[in-house]
Amino acid sequence: MTTDTMHEPEKLLTPSEVAAIFRVDPKTVTRWAKVGKLSSIRTLGGHRRFREVEVQELLAKAQEQAVS
Repeated sequence: MTTDTMHEPEKLLTPSEVAAIFRVDPKTVTRWAKVGKLSSIRTLGGHRRFREVEVQELLAKAQEQAVS
């Protein structure tokens, strides 16, 4: 396989990891997912996982709003 065909798996975060990044309760992260502020993926066991890239984008947006 060449490096063009190999892709690194997408990094997924748990609600607790996202909550730690934003310094909020994990239930707040779940609420964000329910209202569409942050999309989530469900595992086979039904647990939510969040794309790290999307979380970082939301964090950057939140920091940008805090500065202005």
